[in-house]
Amino acid sequence: MGIGSLIAFLFVGAVAGWLAGKIVKGFGFGLIGNMVVGIVGALVAGILLPSLGIAIGGGIIGGIINATIGAVVMLFLIKVIKDI
Repeated sequence: MGIGSLIAFLFVGAVAGWLAGKIVKGFGFGLIGNMVVGIVGALVAGILLPSLGIAIGGGIIGGIINATIGAVVMLFLIKVIKDI
């Protein structure tokens, strides 16, 4: 992975975390925390969605959509675990 790919991955994860924080109302870790969750969510979605046969698309927009799905799932799971 080159430096350009790493920067793009971090950007996509940060945007996805911000979007996930907006989607999952009433729960989040603030701007920076949600960005970290977005980056982790991007990793999760990058592994999980293709395994399930789900392909949203390519490019930056497809990456943001995939990462946002992963980040929303991560925030939801964290919220459920925290409420237990």
